[in-house]
Amino acid sequence: MAHTMTTRGIHGSTAPAPAHALSHPDEPTARIFRSRRIITLADPGGVATAEPEAIATFGDRIVAVGDVADLRRRLPGAELVDLGDAVVVPGLNDAHCHPAGLADTRMRVPLTPQALRAAGGSGNPLAERVRATPPGGWVVAEGYDPNADPQGRLDRAALDAISTEHPVLVVHFSCHMAVANSRALELAGHRDTDPDSDGGTLGREADGRLDGWMYEGAWFDQWFRPSGAPELLGEFTLDDLIPSFAEVVREFHAAGITSWCDALVSPRELRLYQEAAHRGVLTARVGMLVWHRYFADLARTGLRTGFGDEHLRLVGVKLMIDGALAGGTCLCRVPYPSQTGSDNGIQLMTDREFADTVLAVHRTGSRVAVHANGDLAVGKVLDAIEAARAEVPAYAGINHRIEHCSLVDDSLVERIVAAGITPVPFGSFVHDHGGKLRGYYGDERAAAACGHRRFLDAGITVGGSSDHPAGPLPPLLAIRTMVTRQTRDGEVLGPDQRIGAREALAVYTTGSAHATGEGHLKGRLAPGMLADFTVLGEDLLSVAPERIADIPILSTWVGARRVWGA
Repeated sequence: MAHTMTTRGIHGSTAPAPAHALSHPDEPTARIFRSRRIITLADPGGVATAEPEAIATFGDRIVAVGDVADLRRRLPGAELVDLGDAVVVPGLNDAHCHPAGLADTRMRVPLTPQALRAAGGSGNPLAERVRATPPGGWVVAEGYDPNADPQGRLDRAALDAISTEHPVLVVHFSCHMAVANSRALELAGHRDTDPDSDGGTLGREADGRLDGWMYEGAWFDQWFRPSGAPELLGEFTLDDLIPSFAEVVREFHAAGITSWCDALVSPRELRLYQEAAHRGVLTARVGMLVWHRYFADLARTGLRTGFGDEHLRLVGVKLMIDGALAGGTCLCRVPYPSQTGSDNGIQLMTDREFADTVLAVHRTGSRVAVHANGDLAVGKVLDAIEAARAEVPAYAGINHRIEHCSLVDDSLVERIVAAGITPVPFGSFVHDHGGKLRGYYGDERAAAACGHRRFLDAGITVGGSSDHPAGPLPPLLAIRTMVTRQTRDGEVLGPDQRIGAREALAVYTTGSAHATGEGHLKGRLAPGMLADFTVLGEDLLSVAPERIADIPILSTWVGARRVWGA
C-alpha cells in the first residue's frame, strides 16, 4: 500500500510533490494527511467523538483536524499526503527501554536463544570472537539465557577454558546478572575472599571460590562507575557506536516508535545521544533517565527534570531497589526460591540510602523513576516517595514513576493512587516470560503480574514499556499481550488482567507521554500537539486480538516528517 504525496493549489490542481518535500525540517511546511481512519485518542473525558478524515500540520505541529475539503479551504497551499486505506494512530511511545545500550550490544557477541541454537551453544561464538580480538581486549556477549544453552550453563571455568588472556563477560538477557572469567573478575575487583557487597551477590562454588556469576549490584556498580572512576566496559568509540546506533533508531522506527524513554543513562550514553543528534542520526524523540550514581553531578549543575527540548530531554533520575522479574530476583513479601540461591530476591540499596536518595532528587524538583518488581520492593518505594512529598510539599505535583511495578495488591494500588505515581509495567513480558513467572513465583502471583487492568480500574495512568532488549521491542506485540494475556506457548496467564485494544493503544501513547511529563505534547492527534504518528496497514481496534501483532507498520512520522517507510 503506497502513500501518495501531492501538492494541491487553491484551484485544486494536482502535481507531484517536490523531491525535497520532507528533507528540510527547518523550513515549516503546511501539509494535510488523509487516511481511511484516524484514531486520534483526543476524546475529552473518554467521551467518543467523530473521527476526522484528515489532520493538518504546519512545521512539526498539528494545527487542525477535520475533513479534507474544509482543511484545503483553510490551508489552500498545503501539500496533500494521501495515506490511502491505512489507519493512523498517535506515534507509539516506549516509556522504558534501553536503545543507547543496544549500540554496544549489536557489536558484541550475540548469545540470544536463537543464536545459541544456531551455533550449537555458547562456546563457539565466544571462541571465534576471542581469536579475532587482540590479547587483553574485552570479549563481551549479550542476551544470554542459561536455560537455552545446549552446552550447559556458563561459569567461570567454562569461560577460562575459552581464554585467560582476554577478560570475558557474558550478560544475562535480563541485564541484572552476568558471568565472567577470571581475568574479568580480577579487573572488576572481585576476589574469592571478598564478601558480598550491599545490593549484590557473587555466585560461589561449594568450596567458596567465585563461580563467575555476579548478581545485581555486584556487577551493575562495575558497569556504571561513579563519577571520576573509569568505566569498566567501553570497548567501542563514538565513531564505532554512531553507525550501530543509526541501525537501532531505524529498528525502533520500523516498529512504529516515534518516541522513547531511555531508562538508564550514564555519561557514556549521554555523549552518544548528543553526538547522534549532532550528526543527524537521532530522528526519534528521546527522554532520558540518568543513573542515580550521577545525580550529585547533575544537581551541582542545577539541571533537573524537563531540561532539554522536544527532541532530547531529561525526564528524571533512575534508581533500582530490587532485582529482575524474569530473572527470578525480585523482592517479595512472601519468600520464594530466588535464582541467587536465597529465599527471596535482592535489595540493591539499603532502606536509608534509598530514602535519602529519593528525598534528594525530589528536593531538586526532579522525578524519580524506581525499578521495583516485587510487592515488598514497591512498598519500600511508596514509603520513600510519601516521606519525600511530606517533607518537601512544594514539588508534590511531580508524577514520580515506578518502573515495572510488577507484583502489587489492592492496598499498594490505593497508595499509588494517593501518591500520584505513574507505574510503567512491562507490556509483553507475559508473552515472552509467562512460563518462567509461574516457576519463580507460583501461579497466583504470576497470573497477577503486570496487572494493567488493576491499574486502569483504579484510575491510574500507566506507561507502555518493552524494557528492550530484556523484552521484545514491538509495541503491537505488547498491545496484543495486554489484550489477550497470552504467552508464547498459547497459555492465557491472568485473564482478569486483560484490557481493551483502545486502552492498550492509549497505554503506549497517552500513557507513555504522561509518564515522561509530556502529555501536553504527545500521545494524541489534536491541534497543538506534535505531529508524530504511526501508519498501520490494518485497524488494531477491529481486527481479531490475536492478529494485532501481525498488523504491518507502513510508515512512521515524527514532526510530520517520514522517518521510516515500509
